[in-house]
Amino acid sequence: MSDKTYSLVEAVNLALARAMADDENVVVLGEDVGVNGGVFRATLGLRERFGRKRVIDTPLAETMLGGLAVGMAAQGLKPVVEIQFMGFIYAAMEHLVSHASRLRNRTRGRLSCPLVMRTPMGAGIRAPEHHSESTEALFAHIPGLRVVVPSSPARAYGLLLAAIDDPDPVLFLEPTRLYRMNPQPLQDDGQRLPLDSCFTLREGQDLTLVSWGASVHETLQAAARLAGQGVEAEVIDVACLKPLDLDTLEASLRKTGRCVIVHEAPRSGGLGGEIAASLYERAWLDLRAPIQRVTAPDIPPPLYRLEQLYLPGVEDILAACETVLDYA
Repeated sequence: MSDKTYSLVEAVNLALARAMADDENVVVLGEDVGVNGGVFRATLGLRERFGRKRVIDTPLAETMLGGLAVGMAAQGLKPVVEIQFMGFIYAAMEHLVSHASRLRNRTRGRLSCPLVMRTPMGAGIRAPEHHSESTEALFAHIPGLRVVVPSSPARAYGLLLAAIDDPDPVLFLEPTRLYRMNPQPLQDDGQRLPLDSCFTLREGQDLTLVSWGASVHETLQAAARLAGQGVEAEVIDVACLKPLDLDTLEASLRKTGRCVIVHEAPRSGGLGGEIAASLYERAWLDLRAPIQRVTAPDIPPPLYRLEQLYLPGVEDILAACETVLDYA
């Protein structure tokens, strides 16, 4: 392992550079990705290294970006599109839902659509509401579209490389709040991570904590607090929201009998409900308490003065854990 540390956004940059160096068909495009290196500098230095034909600054037009990426992917390129914030992605949703996700099925396998659409997601950086969205469940509902959310630099690097390799479209959501939090040693070895697996971050036998994205940070803090009270929580980072690795989640629940699901997205229609329903179907008789969800409320992300009330916090997670632990 390298002694050099990388933040999550630097790991994204490292993975993009590695993929572009290894495959000349990988092309990066988006608003301000070239000269400025992206709104969060995730593409910094790529245009100088790979040239303006492979790192393309585009107009402020997300609808155009979606359509352009589908066309490029269908003709053999591997476009990696940056959408500046998740709240701006809806203009490109027509192309993701109606074309990118269906191209393999529509052409009976004659064509595929190997595009990656990257975008920052989530609140916590004092940005306006459209810059703070967590609407991953909208996209996880779409057949043919993978949805990936890294929660550490190492997972950002390995999952992004795997996403670029994938012959079908991948929505790659990068938690803004984690972009420069907790740098870690990382080796630029080209190692891919699986796009259909959860990651067990902490072993435990008393309780299963399930989360993804930025909320993994608070979930791990809650697990550490519980350990100080003699409760060993197993922490699972879902990471790949579509397809879901239900086997790993089920195995953990059968072991602990208790589960709390934590996500930053609003509660209604969130992925926490899908995970809970699936676990009830698979492991009902192993449950020792009802599954609890800790989520944001069903409102748009508020302005920054209220962000900490909006985001699920450590105390919220601990309260849910107390609820499930109180069952006999």
